[in-house]
Amino acid sequence: MDTITPRPADPTALDPDPWAEGGHTLQALGARITVHAPDGADLTLDLERHDPEGADAVLTAGDTVGEAAGVTLRLDVPLGDAAGYWHPDTGWSRTLPPVGATPWQAVSLLRSSPVGCLYDSAGHSLLAFATDRTVEGAEVRFGLCPERRRFAVWLRFPLAAGGSCRLHLAAPGPTVAAALRRLRVWLAGQPGGRPLPVPAVTRTPVYSTRYAFAGDLRAAEVEREAVLATGIGFGRLLLDDGWQSTGTAPGYAGCGDWRPDPDAFPDFGHHVRTVRGHGLPYALWIAPLLLGEHSTAYPAWAPYAPHHAPRLDCRILDPRHAEVRRHVVDTCRTLVAEYGLDGLTLDLLDEAAVYADAPGPAEPAAGFIADPGRATARMLADLHTALRAVRGDEVVVELRQAAPGPATAAYATALRATAPPADPVAHRVRTLDLALLAPGGTVHAEPLAWDPYAAPETLVSRFQGGLHAVPQVSARLAELSEAHRATLRFWLATWRRLSAVLLGGHYEPGRPDELYPQVVASRGNRRVVTSYADRLVPLPAEAWRTLCIVNASAAPTVLVEVAGPPRLVRMTTYDARGERWQSGTLALTPGVHEIEVPPSGLCSLILSSSLFALSSATS
Repeated sequence: MDTITPRPADPTALDPDPWAEGGHTLQALGARITVHAPDGADLTLDLERHDPEGADAVLTAGDTVGEAAGVTLRLDVPLGDAAGYWHPDTGWSRTLPPVGATPWQAVSLLRSSPVGCLYDSAGHSLLAFATDRTVEGAEVRFGLCPERRRFAVWLRFPLAAGGSCRLHLAAPGPTVAAALRRLRVWLAGQPGGRPLPVPAVTRTPVYSTRYAFAGDLRAAEVEREAVLATGIGFGRLLLDDGWQSTGTAPGYAGCGDWRPDPDAFPDFGHHVRTVRGHGLPYALWIAPLLLGEHSTAYPAWAPYAPHHAPRLDCRILDPRHAEVRRHVVDTCRTLVAEYGLDGLTLDLLDEAAVYADAPGPAEPAAGFIADPGRATARMLADLHTALRAVRGDEVVVELRQAAPGPATAAYATALRATAPPADPVAHRVRTLDLALLAPGGTVHAEPLAWDPYAAPETLVSRFQGGLHAVPQVSARLAELSEAHRATLRFWLATWRRLSAVLLGGHYEPGRPDELYPQVVASRGNRRVVTSYADRLVPLPAEAWRTLCIVNASAAPTVLVEVAGPPRLVRMTTYDARGERWQSGTLALTPGVHEIEVPPSGLCSLILSSSLFALSSATS
C-alpha cells in the first residue's frame, strides 16, 4: 500500500552543536539570540526594535542563497527561578526537561506554533517569544542545560533566497497570560495574521449530536431535540459525524462523497429548514480531506491521496495539489449553498501534516504548493471567501484539530479545544491553553457528555471545566430527567449572562503547570472568578460593579480576601442546580471573609456602595 511514512524525529541529534557560539548573535531583553547556518550562507541578523516593552529581530537570507536548509535559531536565557515552560502543544508535560530528553517537534498551521513562554515560580514570564513562521513548517526543540544553568529554545527551518524570519520578544516580568496577550497582538499584526471577525452566532452555546447520537442519526429525532435545545438555551445546532452517505462504514472508510444519507435524511434541505425554523442556526461537521475506499469518489481521487491512515481506515487527500484544494472548496460551498447551512465544522485537516516530508510530483501541475501548511492556508482562505459569498459575514467556520496555533484564527471563526468529553480537568486546561493566544470568543469546548443517571452536580462539574469557552453539549435532551434539564438551563443562562466577561475580557488563569486552579476574568467593571481548587480568592482591589465567584470545587465555602477599600454588596448564592441558597447584604471590609457557597455553586456580588456609604451604615 502506498503510504507516506513521516521522517522519524531524532531525540538526541542537535546539529550543529546546540550550544555553539554561531555566526550571528544578538542580546535583547536578557535573552541571547544565536543563528547557525551552513558554511557560507549569506545571512544577516538585525535588531530592529529594542525597548522596555519588547524587541524585534529579523533574520534575512541574501539573494545569492539557494536555500539555507537547516538554519537553526537559538534563544537562551539564564535558568533563574524557572518553574515551567508553556507552548501551544504543551499537553500535560509542563516541566523543564533537559534538552537531551526532548525531540524536535514539527510546527506549522497544522499543529502548534513557534511560540513559547518560560515562567518562574511566581508565574511571571522569563522568556516570551513568537516568530512569524506560523504557517509554513518548522521544527522546535527546548530544554535546560544544568551545566550551563540556562534554558534554551531551538527553531529549525529552511530559508530561501530573499526570505526572512521575524522574531518578537515580549519584555519579561508580566504574568504568562499578559505576556502571551502581547504576543497575540504582535502575531495579529503580521502579514496574513489578522484574525477573522467572530460572528455573534459563534458566541452562542452549541447543541451537538456527536455523543448524543453516536452517529446513528435520524432527521425526526434530531428535530425533536432541536425543539428542546431552543427552550433550554442553545443558540446553534451542530450535526456531527454520521449524517453522510456510507457514514456507517467501519471507521471513515465510507467518507469522501459528503452527501446526506438518504435513509436518515430523506429531504435534508427540509430538515435544515425545520431546525432553523425552531430558532437554531444549523452547522454541519465535515472532514473533507478524508477519502474512504467505500466512497464513490475514491477512484477519481485516490491518486491525490497516497497516504493511508490505519487508525482512520481511510486515505488523506494531499492539499498541496490545487485540484484537491478546489475539490474541498467546491464540496463545502455546495453543501452550504444547497441546504442553507449557517456554517461548517472542519475536522482532521491536521492529518495533512503527513505530507510535510513527502516528495512532490516530478512535474507538478500549476498551483502545486510544496509546504502543506501553506497549502492548507490557501485552501482555507479560498473556502472562507466562497462561503462568505453564499452566507455573508455571519458564516461559521470552526476548525477542530489536535493543537491549533494562533495562525488558525486568520482562517476560522471558531477553534475547538479537543478534550475527552467527560473530563472537566482536560476541558479546563485545553480551553484555557487555547484561549491564551486566541482572540476572544473563538474558543469552543469539546461537546460535553455525562452520565444522565448521576446527580445533576455531575453535569455541572463538567460544564464548569469549559466555562471560559463557548460550551458545546451532546446529550439526548428528551431522555434527561427534569432535574438535569433544569440544571442545564440554569447554567446556560448563567453562561450567557457572563459571556461578555468570560469570552471578551482579559483573564488571569495562574501558572500553567498548576493546571489553572483559579481564573480571574475582567471586562470593564465586571469580574468573574472561577475557583477550581479550595484556595483563597483575592478580590480585585480596583473598582468593580459586579463580581461573580464560581465555586468549581468540592468545598462548601469560599474564603475571600479583601485588600481594597470597604464595599457594601448585595450577595446572592446558588447551589449547583441553580436553586437560590441565600441572599442579603454583605460588608466586605479588609481582611478574610468566609462565604457559604455550595460545591459547584456560585455567588453573585453587586456593589451597593463604597467606603462612604458603608461608613455611614455602620456608624
